[in-house]
Order: sequence, then structure tokens, then C-alpha cells
Amino acid sequence: MTVSEHAGRVDGAELPEEAAAAQLLRVENLTVRSRTGQTLVRDVNLALAAGQTLGLVGESGSGKTMTARSLVRILPANVVSAGSIWFRGAELTAMSERALRRLRGTSISMVLQDPFTALNPLQTVGEHLRESLRRSGRRDRKATTAEIGQRLREVGLDPDAVAGKYPFQLSGGMRQRVALAAALAADPDLLIADEPTTALDVTTQAEVLELLKQLQRDRGMAMIFITHDLRVAFSICDRVMVMYAGSIVEDAPAAELDARPQHPYSLGLLLAEPPVSHYVSQLSFIPGSVPAADSVAAQCSFAARCGWAAEICQVRRPELIAAGPGRQSACVRLADISEELQLAVEQQPTATAPRRAARGEGSLLVARCLTKTYRTSSLTGRARTTVALQDVSFEIGAGESVGLVGETGSGKTTVARCILGLASPDSGELSLAGIDISQYRNLSKPRLRQARRLVQVVFQDPYASLNPALTIGSSLSEALAAGPDDGTRPAVAELLEMVGLPASYAGRRPAALSGGERQRTAIARAIAVRPRLLICDEPVAALDVSVQAQILELLRDVRARYGTSLLFITHDLSVVRQMTDRALVLRHGQIVESGATAAMLDNPQHPYTIRLIESIPPDHRSGPVA
Repeated sequence: MTVSEHAGRVDGAELPEEAAAAQLLRVENLTVRSRTGQTLVRDVNLALAAGQTLGLVGESGSGKTMTARSLVRILPANVVSAGSIWFRGAELTAMSERALRRLRGTSISMVLQDPFTALNPLQTVGEHLRESLRRSGRRDRKATTAEIGQRLREVGLDPDAVAGKYPFQLSGGMRQRVALAAALAADPDLLIADEPTTALDVTTQAEVLELLKQLQRDRGMAMIFITHDLRVAFSICDRVMVMYAGSIVEDAPAAELDARPQHPYSLGLLLAEPPVSHYVSQLSFIPGSVPAADSVAAQCSFAARCGWAAEICQVRRPELIAAGPGRQSACVRLADISEELQLAVEQQPTATAPRRAARGEGSLLVARCLTKTYRTSSLTGRARTTVALQDVSFEIGAGESVGLVGETGSGKTTVARCILGLASPDSGELSLAGIDISQYRNLSKPRLRQARRLVQVVFQDPYASLNPALTIGSSLSEALAAGPDDGTRPAVAELLEMVGLPASYAGRRPAALSGGERQRTAIARAIAVRPRLLICDEPVAALDVSVQAQILELLRDVRARYGTSLLFITHDLSVVRQMTDRALVLRHGQIVESGATAAMLDNPQHPYTIRLIESIPPDHRSGPVA
């Protein structure tokens, strides 16, 4: 075979009739373009049988989501698709909108990354499920109520506890379970899951992934799973298709792609995953960014970022061809570099001792017995009390990096808000460089300005933290003006250079930057005032794996260059391993374990820490422990 059977053809011929009939979904030559003519997805071919899981992986801009949305014909108004899509033998591209509506939510369902945007804030959980069940057939009220309870229990939720609640009253993991229950209510044959676990804590992610696998086994359901997390893809997918600049560049069984990538881009994604098992002194990443599909239409789309690129890669667009049994690759140099690709996998850096910034005398931040309680009113008017922090004590030394780990609701963000003065502890002491910051409102103006300069923050979503109306230069100039004026203040261009951005970006606005470039800008703004403590609140959670590695290396450089202390808030334990000296584990507002990062990850003592570590998808780069 020169083309794998799953693609719907053998040696360019149609599959036998019985093989084609076994396919639930078949896509041929799918191309997606904007109405202005810009190509977003080019010539995608795929096939999927009942019970199989196909992974789509690649950086933002690769075309994963556009491909998935094309399958159910829910593209934006300014985007059109061409090609053939067969589902259970019916040609979807020839169907009327009315016929497609009968398929969506019944035979084909979709669950998105952010369940909050997918759920109606004015509907209870029970109403969401009732609406989904209505599409799959008529039931009387009693039968519908019983079915709602069954569907909620199926995804691990107690109907009595959640059916009457609204989305905002649920945690992120619970909302994702509700969205999943609604998507599965009509027993679809195909579920399209678009980054469904990206924003979830590690334990919740593990629960949702296990739930998906169990439901798939029980129902014989097919699934297309979109993710930029290769550990997740390898843990749940049978096959993985790697997308880049709108095209498939590699297609292989998940286990084989993990062990032996057959395209330089696939290798780059693999190497960019930070290992959780050991520290490495230099995180790997792919330089540059994903180009527009049309700009690389006549050449290898990855050539500009590839270390193996040759002249032939610049003048010829590679086809997706056989690269072994059941495998395909779009690399014209594969025969020449295959052994080198494998050598790069086998010779990845093993454990190295963390390079520690010189720690200054004494503690920069001291927290003693912090408590914080929030009081809210429910829809019934009853007061509800939530204990966010309970007797929390810790210190951060000058130049030290400390990780703050825990699930949603554990109190991590409340700690950060108290340090930043966005919230005040009910009791306890908090001091920063000798300044009592327990109650910011009690500080004099000079002391308040001093405290604000001492601590800065980098948030998870850089776009939301940057003023979209201001140019990057204006935002950075504002930050520089707030910093110390001691004759060493850098210029905007110098600040941009520090974070790896060209000076020309000063004239751009946030919307014109990629996610990684916006996060670099946010870091530049934070270090403009030369803070002694930088709080990093999930700064790489929403970024592609290669961009994530670049940002982590940048933060390492900031720490080493300026002796900046870091408080690193994250639910990703591989990031904790790579970025911190010590770690604190929070659960229900209490520190349940703390200690040196390597010792705690290698030999956890508290049952909750053990559960967090056991929830991590298997590390394809497991190796010697630091």
C-alpha cells in the first residue's frame, strides 16, 4: 500500500465496498477558505470507524478547529469549505441546512474547550439536558427527569446537587461534565472534542479523559479529539494526525508517532513537551511561528523552521506519502533524515541539576497564618460562606522560585490577590521586603507606590491584560514611567529586545500579535518597573507547547538576569518541575505539603499530592529523575 486504508483509498483506487461501509466518517480533499480567498485548510483526507479516536494536534493556526467545524458545517459566515464529507454513507456537503440540524447534537455532537461559553447562563443544568434530550425524541416529563438524572450520573455528577444549579454556580470541571452530558444526551455516533481538557486541573483532566474513554467503550462511539497536549493525545487516541499551516504533515498510530516521529515538525512538538520526571537545563522549542497556508503553498510549509531543510524543500510542495505500514508523512527528505529524527528522540537531555539563581539574604515575602472567607448570596437569598484560605504560612526568599499547586478552588488565586492588594486577608500577616502589605488600604501613598513596584503579575490570558486600544509601545511606556527613575531606565526598544521581540512591534496593537508574542509583551510590561517579586498566574496554560517552552525559558532568563523572585501558580506539574525550587500544595485553602520541588515530586508524602501526580498523563519522555 502506498496510502493507508483509513484514508479511504488504496494505491489511488477506491476501497472495497465492505471496507468503505465500515467507515463512519470519510473526508476527501477538504479545503477551507475565507470569502476573501485566504486558504485556512488544504486538501485534508481522513477516515474514522465506529469506536475509534482520531487526534488532531498542532499549534494554533494549524487548522485543527476549522477542520472539525467543517465536518458539521458550522463555519463562520465569512468562511466556506469544499471537498467531500461522508457520514454513515451520506454526503453531508449535499445536505440541506434543515437535514444537517437533525444530525447535529444527535448523530454528531461537539464539546468545546470553554464550557462556560457553550452553556446558557440563564438555563439550569437540568434545562440544558432537557433541551438536548428533546432533540433525540419525545419523552413525558417523568421519563425526561429520570433520563436527566441518568445522564448526569453517567458523567459523575449528583443530579440532586447540580440539576437545579446554573453554570456560574459550578466549578470548571463540573461545567465541562455538564457540557459533555448534554453533548452525549442523544447518544451520538461521533463526538468532536475541541481542547476539552486544556483549562482543567490535572485531576479533573484525568477524570474527564477516563470518562470519555469509558463512555466510548460502552457506546462504541467514534471521537475526534483536538489538542495541543501530546501527552493527552497519546493517552486517549488510536491515531494522531499532525497539522501544520492548514495541511496534514504526518498521520500515524499514536504509539508509533510517540516512539518514532517521521516528520521534523512532529519531532519538534515532542521535544517541546517539558518532562515531569526530571529537570532539563534547556527547554526545547521550535523557533518562529506557523505561517499562513497560502504563503507556503509552493514549498514545504515547515521549511523556514526546520533544521533539516534543503533547497528541494523550498521549491516543491511535499505530498503526504507512505512512511511505513499505516503511516504517512509529508517530508521529501524523510529517507535521508529518518535515522537522525530517531536519534534526536533517543538522545534527549536527561536529568540535570536545576540552575539556581543566587539567593539573597533573608526572605522577600513572608505570609503568616493567612485566612480569608468569602460570603455570597445564593439565588434563594441564603448567605453562603466559603473558606478560601485557612492558616496559610510560607516564605519566598530573594531570587527564589516557589510553585503554588492545587485544583480550582484550592485558594491559589486568593493568595496572589492578597499579595497584589486585590483582596485583603481577614486575619494573618503579609510582608513584602519589610513592608506590611496585609491591608493595602492602610499604606501611605509613598509606601503604596513602593509596594506596587516591588510586585508585578503575569496573567494566564495576555490579551485580556493588555489594553487593546493602546500600541505595545504605549503600554510599555506607561509601565516604564511607573518604574524607578535612576538613570538606568531602558527604552521601549530595549525592553522589547529583552523579551525577544523586534523594536518594530512597538507600533503594533495586541490584536496583531500571536498568543506567545502577547505573553512576551505582558512579561515586558511586568519587568519594566523592575519588580523584586513576579507572580506568574498560569502564564503558559493556554499556549501551544512550543510557545510554552519559549515563555518558560524567557522567565528563567528574567530570574537569572535580575535575581527576580517568582511565585509560580500552575496546575501543570511538569512546569513546576522545570520552573521552581520549592513547591506548596494547596487543598481547600490549606497547605497540605511543601518542600523542595524535586523531592516532593519524586517522593510525595500527602495522599492529595500523590493523587495529583498519579493524574498526570504518562510522560512519553520519562527518564532518570533529578
